[in-house]
Amino acid sequence: MYERMLELIDIINEADYNYHTLDNPTITDQEYDKYLRELFDIEAKHPEWIKDNSPTQHAGGKILESFEKVTHKIPMMSLSNVFNESEIIAFDERIKKEGISPKYVAELKIDGLSVSLLYEKGKLVRAATRGDGTVGEDITHNAKTIKTIPLTLKEEVDIEVRGEIFMNKKTLGELNRIRKENNQPLLQNCRNAAAGSIRQLDSKIAAKRKLDTFIYHLPNPEDYGLKTHSEALEYMKKLGFKTNPNNKIVNNITELLEFIDEKASLRSSLPYDIDGIVIKVDNIEDQKKLGYTAKYPKWATAYKFPAEEVLTRLTDIIFTVGRTGQITPNAVLEPVIVAGSTISRATLHNEAFVTEKNLKIGDIVSIRKAGDVIPEVVEAKLERRTGQEKAFVMITECPMCHSKLIKKEGQVDYYCPNNKCPARHIESLIHFASRDAMNIDGLGERIIEDFYNFGFIGTIADIYSLKEHKDDLIHLEGFGDKSVNNLLEAIEKSKQNSLERLIFGLGIPHVGSKTAKIIASKYQTLDNLMSTSEEELVKIPDIGDTIAKSIINYFNDLHNRAIVEELIELGLNTSFLSKKITENINFAKKSFVLTGTLKEYTREEAQSKIESLGGKTINSVSSKTSVVIVGENPGSKYEKAKQLGIEIWDEETFKNKLKELE
Repeated sequence: MYERMLELIDIINEADYNYHTLDNPTITDQEYDKYLRELFDIEAKHPEWIKDNSPTQHAGGKILESFEKVTHKIPMMSLSNVFNESEIIAFDERIKKEGISPKYVAELKIDGLSVSLLYEKGKLVRAATRGDGTVGEDITHNAKTIKTIPLTLKEEVDIEVRGEIFMNKKTLGELNRIRKENNQPLLQNCRNAAAGSIRQLDSKIAAKRKLDTFIYHLPNPEDYGLKTHSEALEYMKKLGFKTNPNNKIVNNITELLEFIDEKASLRSSLPYDIDGIVIKVDNIEDQKKLGYTAKYPKWATAYKFPAEEVLTRLTDIIFTVGRTGQITPNAVLEPVIVAGSTISRATLHNEAFVTEKNLKIGDIVSIRKAGDVIPEVVEAKLERRTGQEKAFVMITECPMCHSKLIKKEGQVDYYCPNNKCPARHIESLIHFASRDAMNIDGLGERIIEDFYNFGFIGTIADIYSLKEHKDDLIHLEGFGDKSVNNLLEAIEKSKQNSLERLIFGLGIPHVGSKTAKIIASKYQTLDNLMSTSEEELVKIPDIGDTIAKSIINYFNDLHNRAIVEELIELGLNTSFLSKKITENINFAKKSFVLTGTLKEYTREEAQSKIESLGGKTINSVSSKTSVVIVGENPGSKYEKAKQLGIEIWDEETFKNKLKELE
C-alpha cells in the first residue's frame, strides 16, 4: 500500500503539471478524481505516511517562468468532490452533525480557469491564476481584454474576488472554423481553449478569443458587513461583476437534489460547459464553524456529473462458471465511478468479445453503463499502451472442477460439461433466490455460498428445508435468532409467488423474466406448460425456435422433472396469479422508457401495467423506443426523447391511456 501511495503521488503531480502548467492534460478528469480519491483513502488509513509533496497537501499547478509570480494573501483552495446522491446526502449529514441546519447556495460548476481579481479604490490592479493555491501567475494584461471583467467598479473599494474565466461553446466553434480554414490544429475543448488563451504573452491574441467570466467567491465577506454567501454574490453583482443567474438558495437536501436533476437535464442547452454543481453552506458563521482541511473547505463541495464513458485500468481477466456451465471472462478493473456507482468488475462476455476488442491485461480501457445499468468495456486505449501489457489467453479447463471445456456447435461460448460442477450449483441457487426470480430477501450471493460450503443447501429444494437447520444457522457468524427468523419467513413467503417467478427461477436457458411472464400468462399453470409441444410454443409472439426448444428440452430432462416435482411437494405455487396479458392498441408490441418520479405509481407498478397490456419496458432511449413516460424531475432520457422526436406521455396521459381500457 505504501508503494501504491508513492505511485499515486507521482501520477497526480505529473498530471497537475501537464494540466495546470502546460495546458496539455494527459489523463481525463475522471481518472484524476479516481487517483486522488484513492490517495486520500490510503493517507486517511496511514496519516504517518503523508509526504510533503503529496497533492493532497496543495491545490496543484506550477508557475510558468514567462509570467510574474503572485502570492495570494488568502490561499485559493480547491473543492472536494462527490459523485452520487448518497455522497451528497453524506456531506449534508456531516454538516448537520455539527449542530447546523444549513441552507445551501447551489451553483453551476463552470469548466474553465480559476482567477483572482484584486481592486484598489475600485480600480483593477491585478489578475492572477490559482497556481498552487498559494502562488499564482500574473495574467492582468490578458484579463483586461475580457469585457465582463470591470476595469473600474461602481464603488471605490479595496476588494479581491474570485471566479472562473471560460469560453462559450459558440466562440469555440467559430475559432475552430477559422483555424480549420488556416490549416491550424483545432482547440480541444472550451476549458483548454480558455486556459491557453489567458496564458498568451500577447494580449491581442487573448482579446480575439472573446473570453467570459462568472464571479462566485468573496474570500473575506465579513469585512464588508456580509453575513451570507448569497449576500456576497449580490454585493459583487452590485459592484459590476458578472455572476451566474442560475445560482439558487436551497433550503434542504431535497431541494438541492431537485436543483441538481434540473440542471443536469439542461446541461447540453447551456451556452457554456459545466461539469457539475458546487454546493456551499450559505451562512458565513456556519462556514467558520466548519473550517477547513489542508486542501478543502469543509463547508463546500462539488458534485461532479457522471461521465458517459470513463477510463480505468484493466488489471486482470478472470473466469466464472454460470448456472448452465457457460464460461465467462470478466474484467477486473481499478475501481472507478461510472454514473454514480463504483465499478470494479465488468463482463467480457466470451473469447470472441475480448479478441475483437484487442484487450490486454494492463490496458487503459473506457467503461460505460449499458442501458444505464450494466457496466461494459467499450475499448482499449491503444495510444496509452506501454509495452508492459499481457495478452489475453482463453482457459481450456473449468476453473472450479478442472473439466476440459467444450464449445457447442455454432456457438462462441465455452462450457463446463460437468453437471455436478459446484460452481454451476451455486450459480443456479443464486439465480433462483434473486430479486427477479423468487425474490428471497436475505438470501444473497455470499450467504448462499456459505450455506453451500457448510452443506446446508445443495439443490433448490434444499432452500425450503433450511428451517430444519435453524439451530445451526443461529450460531453462524453474522447471524442471530432474529435474522434467521426473517430469512425463514422470506423463504416461506416465496412459496406464494406467481408462476412466472418460478419459471424464471428454474434457470431454463434463454428464458428471461419477461419471457417467463409471457409463457405463464399463456399457460396459466405449470402442468399446462410441461404438457405443451414445441409447435405450440413457437406460435406465441416473441417465442422463437431457440426458446421453444430450450423449454421442451428442460422439462424432458428427468433430473429437472424431479426438481420441479419436489418443489410442488414442498408447497410452491404453480399458477399464474397476475392479470393475464391482454394486448391493447395503446401498448401492444410497443417499447416504453420510464423517467422521473410518478406520483400515483411506483416504477414496478407502471412496468407491470405496461407489460400486462402487451408492451415492454426498456432502460435506455433510442430510435426504436415507442414512448417515453415522463414523471417529475426527468433526466437526460427526456431530453434525448425530444431530440429523437419520440412520443412523450406525462403521467396524466399515461393514466388516461389506461382508463380507456376500463
